[in-house]
Amino acid sequence: MIADRLLIDCRLATMAPAFAGMGGEAYGAIEEGAILIRDGRILWVGARGALPAHEAAETDRLGGRWVTPGLVDCHTHLVFGGDRSGEFEQRLGGATYEEIARAGGGIVSSVAATRAASEDQLYASALGRLAGLKATGVTTVEIKSGYGLDRETELKMLRVARRIGREAGVRVRTSYLGLHAVPPEWKADRGRYVDLAVDDILPAAHAEGLVDAVDAYCEPIAFSTGEVGRLFDKARALGLPVKLHADQLSDGGGAALAAKYGALSADHIEHTGEAGVRAMAGAGVVAVLLPGAYLMLRETTPPPIALLRRHGVAMAVATDCNPGTSPLASMTAAINLACVQFRLTPEEALAGGTRIAAKALGLEAEIGAIEAGKAADLAVWDIERPAELAYWLGKPLLARRMVGGRWDA
Repeated sequence: MIADRLLIDCRLATMAPAFAGMGGEAYGAIEEGAILIRDGRILWVGARGALPAHEAAETDRLGGRWVTPGLVDCHTHLVFGGDRSGEFEQRLGGATYEEIARAGGGIVSSVAATRAASEDQLYASALGRLAGLKATGVTTVEIKSGYGLDRETELKMLRVARRIGREAGVRVRTSYLGLHAVPPEWKADRGRYVDLAVDDILPAAHAEGLVDAVDAYCEPIAFSTGEVGRLFDKARALGLPVKLHADQLSDGGGAALAAKYGALSADHIEHTGEAGVRAMAGAGVVAVLLPGAYLMLRETTPPPIALLRRHGVAMAVATDCNPGTSPLASMTAAINLACVQFRLTPEEALAGGTRIAAKALGLEAEIGAIEAGKAADLAVWDIERPAELAYWLGKPLLARRMVGGRWDA
């Protein structure tokens, strides 16, 4: 084998079911592992003692450190203007999320700040939040629009997201989130806004090559299943996959709607009942758990973890990094919170931030596990066992990060 790079003197948490099946090691672990990389992809991975004959241009000895797939943050609102720290103070004073939203705060306040910001300003502010994600091992990030709610600003946000993917050392998947909130100028005629989002903005974004998936916020304070269905019908006509903010504040049938459209994921789902979980299981919809929002909103109804396990629904974990309800810019913190608040095991949570998160983006064939043929997106950690990634809260653990076979400078 001819390789660009060989990684040795390392322990691997491959997160690959094939390796977990070889002796039943947790995390798909290989205690004395080796990885061959060529052209940005994993050429071979396995026990060092089984390393095939090879030539490698470079060899990296990793000092016995653990290597995992690069983490995948599959639900963020990374691009936005301003912040909502004032609303944070209001919530601490007793105001509810719904009360703030109905009074003109919430998403709408971020819309004003985002509309006022230039593309360069949005890019610069997003890089600050991205730095926190990268420092916690993230190599792929999903970025939503949804703070523009007009054609110009939605396209602006998506262009910034694409620029991050080109220039900032991470893979980026974009989601058009036009049905996030009704903008102030359309409060008196929400139907016309839905028309605009579905029939004008989405096709324009798609024509410009800015959209990888289509998302919506399905709640009584946001959009109905009928309105979301119109958006998803348009997405289907354009050949775009869908995902959904579902059942965060009430069981409004969001999970079932996601299943009906074969969505990549249903996200939040704190209030999803067993019928919704069964529908997700039947359609192969990933449940994306967002413990940052659960923490910040001081919710008391957790996602139905036991039902998800019982019905075999795959569970991803993400930060939901956003200005209002989850100002969280650390994937290891999200993994910790998923364990502490939702009682995921550390292995479940790490799978949720790697292999399952990749599935929630439709990228399971490309990233999310250390397997031959996949992209060489890796995180190297100063830890003694993989459970530390769920255990420590705030301790710097990342030693090195690789995207597409290239180490960070």
